[in-house]
Amino acid sequence: MPHAISPTSSPPEPVMDDTIMSNAPAQPLEDEVPLEPHSDAAMLDAEPSTVDTSSGKLEDIFDDDSDNDEFSSSVPTTVDSSQPALAPAAQEKSAFTDLSILKQFYQRLLPFRALFQWLNHSASPCADFQHREFAFTLQSDVYVRYQSFASADLFRKACVNTTPLRFEIGPQYTINPRDRKTVLKAGSFRPVMKELVFDIDMTDYDPIRTCCTGAKICHKCWQFIIMAIKVVDVALREDFGFQHVLWVYSGRRGAHAWVSDKRARTMDDAKRRAIANYLVLKQDEKKGIRRPLHPHLDRSLDLLNPHFTKDVLSVQDPWATAEQASKLLDLLPDKVLTTALQKKWDSAPNRSSAQKWADIDSVAENGNLSTMSPKQLVDTRQDIRLEYTYPRLDAEVSKKLNHLLKSPFVIHPGTGRVCVPIDVRRLEDFDPFAVPTVTQLLQEIDTWDAEARRQEMSEEEKSKVEDWQKTRLKPYVEYFRGYVAALLKDESRVKRERDEEAGAESMEF
Repeated sequence: MPHAISPTSSPPEPVMDDTIMSNAPAQPLEDEVPLEPHSDAAMLDAEPSTVDTSSGKLEDIFDDDSDNDEFSSSVPTTVDSSQPALAPAAQEKSAFTDLSILKQFYQRLLPFRALFQWLNHSASPCADFQHREFAFTLQSDVYVRYQSFASADLFRKACVNTTPLRFEIGPQYTINPRDRKTVLKAGSFRPVMKELVFDIDMTDYDPIRTCCTGAKICHKCWQFIIMAIKVVDVALREDFGFQHVLWVYSGRRGAHAWVSDKRARTMDDAKRRAIANYLVLKQDEKKGIRRPLHPHLDRSLDLLNPHFTKDVLSVQDPWATAEQASKLLDLLPDKVLTTALQKKWDSAPNRSSAQKWADIDSVAENGNLSTMSPKQLVDTRQDIRLEYTYPRLDAEVSKKLNHLLKSPFVIHPGTGRVCVPIDVRRLEDFDPFAVPTVTQLLQEIDTWDAEARRQEMSEEEKSKVEDWQKTRLKPYVEYFRGYVAALLKDESRVKRERDEEAGAESMEF
């Protein structure tokens, strides 16, 4: 059975500034005021540290800007009525959303310093971070837009004070997002930089998976996420030359990719749309996929063929029933072939999907092809393999510079699991069910502290161990720190080369 990332599998410990930030004062803010129910999908704008909460009325507390709708977010806007227990965050009230538990998580476990350095691209605060938008989903089910922070410490204090269910990361803007109302000239407040992001959600695989539906996942269908990560990751690295690709578990049923290379961060919407379209499988209903296959699809087939045989045909068994088998027949555009296959399967109703897949070739070889050539049949079988294995991306997430996406390391309110990074070097070993929950992590800190007291560990020795190092979150934080260290090193090198070129040009002049 798959297992979680082993501490020994993490990259070497990077040299990073891990100054422990002081705890923020625990004072009641607007998220602790009883509010009228409100949808997560509303784009509300507020300054958590300054709003007047005396009235307790939603319309008095928040100023709803009409311009908010032009910016998209990954906050869900619909509820799946067939999965009432798995509704959007606004309706997922559980022990994992308890105010005191989340406050402890923000105070003790979330790696704010590493998140800051990742988004700031430097050790010292600059516009990359200070003009970055954050959006908070509050306990009161209010979605608060356009938050920004001057430093990692202020970012942390805001999270501790407001204790959001989660927060999302948006783009860097031309000015501080909090100051946008002071801009008079149209277009002066606009997004200028953000990571290129991708979203893979298991619900998009409902038409082809047989083990689960909706928000539910299991080890069987998690293989679809593994297939998707393999294909997208190699394309981003080999076809586009990106080096800093971070994959993050969504906390329940999917994964996100964050591409942090500067070339990716500064792309406009047209370039983002082009890359997203490149990765989307284009298939004509009548003609199938264009031939000859693009090299990206050829490579993808090589990666996916073993998964098709094992994880689709054997594990998912997608065409086991007569009703399911009819879907396979619909994908074969030769009436004589489908009639012969239907006759064979009617006479042997218990044939597995693997057997039915093999029947296509054997029945065709017996002369049951009328409108297709053998080469066309090969192409059609390739199209079917891609249909059942190729990544199903939510491409709209990737196309807009101003889209917000859930941050790494926040807590999923429904499962309580941390949105941890996925080490693609050990992708097959990643087990979403082994990812710790926030309550488990807090218990692990207590266990470590009790053992330290039993061993009479000195205060000096204990002070050298941060709380996240006492838990199963440690390998994930270390992996992320290694990712950030490599990014900062690359950013520093590029800046140094740029400065040297500028110096050489000025001397030549």
